[in-house]
Amino acid sequence: MNLLAATLPIIIGFIIDLILGDPYTLPHPIRLIGTLISKLEILTRKHFKNLRSGGVFLGITVLFLSTTIPFLILFLSYKLNIILGIAIETVFCYYLIAPKCLCDESMKVYRAIEENDTEEARKAVSMIVGRDTDCLDKNGIIRAAVETVAENTSDGVTAPMMYMSLGGAMLGFFYKATNTMDSMIGYKNEKYAEFGRFAARLDDVLNYIPSRFTAITMIISAYILKMNGKNAVKIWKRDRRKHASPNSAQTESVCAGALDIRLSGDAYYFGKLHKKDYIGDDNRPIENEDIRRANRLMYCSAVITLLFSVLFRAIIFGGIIW
Repeated sequence: MNLLAATLPIIIGFIIDLILGDPYTLPHPIRLIGTLISKLEILTRKHFKNLRSGGVFLGITVLFLSTTIPFLILFLSYKLNIILGIAIETVFCYYLIAPKCLCDESMKVYRAIEENDTEEARKAVSMIVGRDTDCLDKNGIIRAAVETVAENTSDGVTAPMMYMSLGGAMLGFFYKATNTMDSMIGYKNEKYAEFGRFAARLDDVLNYIPSRFTAITMIISAYILKMNGKNAVKIWKRDRRKHASPNSAQTESVCAGALDIRLSGDAYYFGKLHKKDYIGDDNRPIENEDIRRANRLMYCSAVITLLFSVLFRAIIFGGIIW
């Protein structure tokens, strides 16, 4: 693989996303993966009495199809013409990361709050969080939006880039398929505790390093953006394990520290109260502008990760030697 093929797809894919964001009207491979998961869940539940085994079968099937199909497309494309291969892998990379979509969706919440339309803000935030939103007040809505931006800085932006730096778009699809399964069936409730165990555990493994790397890039970003970098380090060290997930609090704690606010706390999921520790200190009331600040942290972290990813890919696959 030459240097251009190794680096251009991830660079141009990132730039295209910054300009266009996710296309809502065109077929999207991640949505197709979501449809595949839904169809397979129905099929698997019919044929597997053991839900855990059924979940493993679903997971392996989804991962096989989600990586094999892009691999074959890319293999044939590069065989035909390197420019064609670069072009198709660029489109794949564009589909795999979502910084603009994350920003746009959270800013819908911001604009609704600015217009004092709490009901519209509640509706907007319900599209990007897993918790129940009917009972959230204005501050709870803002907090949910900030937490989502912080957590998805890793899941939706930096982690896919890191996996693409290791194995191109194909490995990026492996990660996104896992992440999509976790978001759909990885719940710890009666319906999915056994069925979604494989997806949830694999997602924890795949996000272990990226979430911690992203936390570091967010700390660097806090200093660059002249936020409270010192407090970001403090809260990260203290609160990074205050979450049921081994990874989610990594970025949430940095965001809370950088913004001098308190995040997390108890939340309702599917009508059931879940007791959760607070992350960060209640130094000041949360405000609508914190959504913008969280997005700036996200974008800065994304650029830092892009630079590291491209450099790593250039060194490993492009033959650059120090």
